Amino acid sequence: MMDYTKYAPGYYPAPSGYDTWVRKDHIEKAPAWCSVDLRDGNQALIIPMSLKEKLEFYDMLVKIGFKEIEVGFPAASETEYEFLRTLIDENRIPEDVTVQVLTQCRDHIIRKTFEAVRGAPSAVIHFYNSTSVAQREQVFKKSKEEIKQIAVDGAKLVKQLSEEYEGNFRFEYSPESFTGTEPEYALEVCNAVLDIMKPTKEKPMIINIPSTVQMSMPHVYATQIEYISRNLKYRDAVILSLHPHNDRGTGVADAELGLLAGADRIECCLFGNGERTGNVDAVTLALNMYSHGVDPKLDFSEMPKIAEVFERVTRMPVYQRSPYAGELVFAAFSGSHQDAIAKGMNYRADRKDHRWTVPYIVIDPHDIGRTYDADIIRINSQSGKGGIGFILEQNYGYTLPPKMREELGYAVKEVSDTGHKELKPDEVYQVFADRYLNISEPMALTKVHFMQEENDRIAASAKLLLHGDEHRVLGEGNGRLDAVANAVREDTGTHFVLETYSEHALDSESSSRAASYVGLRWADGSISWGVGTDTDIIRAGIKALVSAFNNGYVKENH
Repeated sequence: MMDYTKYAPGYYPAPSGYDTWVRKDHIEKAPAWCSVDLRDGNQALIIPMSLKEKLEFYDMLVKIGFKEIEVGFPAASETEYEFLRTLIDENRIPEDVTVQVLTQCRDHIIRKTFEAVRGAPSAVIHFYNSTSVAQREQVFKKSKEEIKQIAVDGAKLVKQLSEEYEGNFRFEYSPESFTGTEPEYALEVCNAVLDIMKPTKEKPMIINIPSTVQMSMPHVYATQIEYISRNLKYRDAVILSLHPHNDRGTGVADAELGLLAGADRIECCLFGNGERTGNVDAVTLALNMYSHGVDPKLDFSEMPKIAEVFERVTRMPVYQRSPYAGELVFAAFSGSHQDAIAKGMNYRADRKDHRWTVPYIVIDPHDIGRTYDADIIRINSQSGKGGIGFILEQNYGYTLPPKMREELGYAVKEVSDTGHKELKPDEVYQVFADRYLNISEPMALTKVHFMQEENDRIAASAKLLLHGDEHRVLGEGNGRLDAVANAVREDTGTHFVLETYSEHALDSESSSRAASYVGLRWADGSISWGVGTDTDIIRAGIKALVSAFNNGYVKENH
């Protein structure tokens, strides 16, 4: 039995009155982004990335558009030190990109960090110490004043060394384990650091508020952030940053509400990688903004490639249902969902509507490098006629009559159900073609000729093969297809009525094929369907008629 009595809220709410963020309904602009994949994300891996893999990942982050990239803890690891030096010595840091390095507020680590970052065109020195009640009492066994002094001493040394070392330095301070710290005390420590660093508008400092361990609901975190934002000294010279983890599964919500509450910057990882349950997911957070018409300033237009590199170098999978990036997030198997999506896609195409309003699909998959055929409509035993018709139309150009789509839907679902598998587009097409397209057994028509009668009717003469027997057939009607149908009916002694006929161009080229669809109603009330394709519209119609006849004739004679 689970013992819930061991637990109680471990956070400290902000004073009342810090809730103006509640009246905002969306994020108006993208924050400054800092990727911490190469530090937080890397240290979360069972097998950390090699130097070659880290360089490939770094290059991908630059291409995506990250302007700040935390490259590691160079004083703590020879691999991370070597990685940083490789970036600097090989001139791999673009002019508009800043590398960030992490250091504890400890004398020798800070000094080694400055040594590691020498020569970087632009670097953020990110120093931190833990401030939470649990850490003060259980780990450091120090008072509030002693913990604050660690931060102040770290700030003094960072400022001193920044003047001794040549370089373009910026600074960041984090009260680690903020979520377990009294907000008033965290503010006191941050302000003490700011008094040492004395940032200006021209050279602002980053104050980073980490949700090192999520302890509260997102709205509580947001009120804490607003409290900090409104009470920081030098606020117009401070970039207020968030570093949300995901212990309670609300990293994205924490980040979004924190931005509404006054934060300017987000530290994040691709696909939510990071220690324990991970850091806030940069992909989800950025594309949530994108779906509201806000430019996220990050480019995920090659999402499949990004996911491939991530999975290969981190050896971590992107979950199939991970928002936006997962293999199945745009997939609809449900028949009713497929029907709504197909109709929405056609509605948008017919109106040439730039805005994306398709039901069930938050953003256009094309925007992030996904395809409609492989991603939106997926066919299995739960699928419906709308989705199956959409697959044929999008991939092969066939626009089936509604009743024919329904019959094909049952046929496709039967194949999927029997085989206990999803059907790919080419397999759906094969079911369609095998059952309806240009069927020439048991009957075939060849050498069809037409003549205009005096009474405006059309006469048809053709050679008919049925079970290998050849007949010369004649018939007339009020049109070519009607004349052929009458000839076949009279010669075979069957009873059917030409009930449905439609046609359209199958290809966009000038020499395009035509597709024709015929539905024949038989004496017992059933309808048989056939499809014909040919570069000549008349021949396409005849092939469709023959196909429909063969399907009905076989059924009637079994």
